[in-house]
Amino acid sequence: MAANRPSSRSAKRPTEILCHDCGLAHHRRDLAPKESAHCSRCGATLYEHRPPTVDRALALTTAGIFLFAVANIYPFLGMRMGDTILHTTLISGSIELYNQGKWELAALVAFTSIIAPGLQLAGLVYVLLPIRLGRVPRDLARMFRMVDNVVPWSMMDVFILGILVSIVKLAGMATILPGPALLAFMLLIFVLAWAQSSVDSDRIWSLITVPLGPVKDTAQARLTDCHTCHLTVRLPGEKAASVRCPRCKAPLHRRKPGSIQRCWALVIAACICYIPANLLPVMYTTSLGKVQGDTIASGALYLFHHGDWPLTLVIFVASIIVPLMKIAILILLLITVQIKSAWRPVDRTRLYRLVEIVGKWSMTDIYVVTVLVALVQMGNLATITAGWGALFFGAVVVLTIFAARSFDPRLIWDALENGEREHTNTARA
Repeated sequence: MAANRPSSRSAKRPTEILCHDCGLAHHRRDLAPKESAHCSRCGATLYEHRPPTVDRALALTTAGIFLFAVANIYPFLGMRMGDTILHTTLISGSIELYNQGKWELAALVAFTSIIAPGLQLAGLVYVLLPIRLGRVPRDLARMFRMVDNVVPWSMMDVFILGILVSIVKLAGMATILPGPALLAFMLLIFVLAWAQSSVDSDRIWSLITVPLGPVKDTAQARLTDCHTCHLTVRLPGEKAASVRCPRCKAPLHRRKPGSIQRCWALVIAACICYIPANLLPVMYTTSLGKVQGDTIASGALYLFHHGDWPLTLVIFVASIIVPLMKIAILILLLITVQIKSAWRPVDRTRLYRLVEIVGKWSMTDIYVVTVLVALVQMGNLATITAGWGALFFGAVVVLTIFAARSFDPRLIWDALENGEREHTNTARA
């Protein structure tokens, strides 16, 4: 798209919006400050009132870039054991995991803690700076889609929890030395979250002129919406599965193609990986020639025996309860959708939202292993290496996140709508 000034014609917002969770159509209305619109059927948030805060979002993003640079350049954590001091950077854990042959785990940690936040910051600056200067950035749709896709994979807040657990585990054997990068990293979490919440996505998407052609309102024409830019389009039924969004070019579909099949495949794979993830050691500790393997459960018991029951509860919930809960909820949703059950659709939709929210917190144990692997590398005195259990557990986290994203919650409501339609046709007959 050529860079030009935003026009009033392209800045119009759609007057109709579909709920992403249940598919119900709503008419958009103007909201009062701090007001939000919710779906009248399932309660999902449709849109919120956000004042024009491009200046604030751009300032916070700029500050975030500075903090991101500090967090990646300067020492992150240090450990002193006797006369030996070891300093690490943010990337040290990923490098050590790679050196130990766990390149898959190294890539996952590097992407969720460094690459995804970096892409989010770069994308926001690319989009916000030209808009602040009164211009529409080139490739706005592609860049803003990229930001939307990487946000769920930015897990810096979970990384901080992993650092806290690691410090508690090491407190009895060494002195932990926080570096300037740790403070910058912690500040970056809040700054980036504030910047993202200050972005008015609807206003940014509305800067793109949409060349929509007229579509006849026939029985086959159905409303659909883009899950990326929230544009509502009326498409002919026979083309609904092959058309791309005229605004952001993302694929359009009334329901996610193959949603049930893909979700089942990912859930089954997660169930298979969950067994070795809990049976195999997630890390090995070598101290004075003795090697000890720790599983997820034994790590939680270690914290409990040392009186750190709050952290024990956190690890137990995040690493054992949450993965099981995600798998159980997804299986429940899949079965009820396949048998076309109309049982409590609102509660099932809320369960789906819960799976999306808690999904990333299972990464806590992976980050604990990463921090310990980076810090405890002191030769024969003490060394920690990652075990195969950590690799399988990382696979469980990724598979369940993809499974939740592949499931289409609107399928929950299809059985209810079909039942109401059949009841209406019967009454008319």
